Amino acid sequence: MSTKADQAPLLIACALGIEHLALRSGDRGGAGGPVTVLRTGMGPRAAERSVTRILADPALHEAAVLATGFCAGLAPGMHPGDVVVAEETRDARGSTPCVGTELLVKELVRAVPGRTVHTGPLTGSDHVVRGHERSDLFATGAIAVDMESASTLHSAVRMGARPVAAVRVVVDAPEHELVRIGTVRGGISAFRVLRAVLPAFYEWHRSLLLPRR
Repeated sequence: MSTKADQAPLLIACALGIEHLALRSGDRGGAGGPVTVLRTGMGPRAAERSVTRILADPALHEAAVLATGFCAGLAPGMHPGDVVVAEETRDARGSTPCVGTELLVKELVRAVPGRTVHTGPLTGSDHVVRGHERSDLFATGAIAVDMESASTLHSAVRMGARPVAAVRVVVDAPEHELVRIGTVRGGISAFRVLRAVLPAFYEWHRSLLLPRR
């Protein structure tokens, strides 16, 4: 991958090995600066530890941070392979506003044509959410839930002012819960979408950050 030393770097954080594989096997061209893909491990604590540690590296001190991977959709009518662009991430510590949501939506529509792109709050959890918990979270206004995005973005802005965003691919939805038949098909669909979204991430990074002089 070509890089530009004078461009602030991009850190893309995911939790799982399968997510990391999708991102590593996606389109690696078109980045506007140095890109690091970090596998944090699963859960909010693991995300906090990993992101805090890597952003302490002087080379990544000013990095823009984008949390990504799979999520559970909360809104009725969502399907595996749909994309969620967070307007903010939420957890017990509060909310973290995301930057460049409209740009990400535009670029994701281009990157994964035919896929539905949803925008709204993305909430955090420390466990897999099912059944009534899903509807309870939806009642708060959140449209999707995962275990790492909120902690990733909270940790990133705590380490210093920077652009942050979260983009998740739905692998589990109200009518398509993981415990049901069809999970494998939904997982393959989500994997393919996640593999295809890197150009949108690069465009977000390129458009928001100016080269340092």
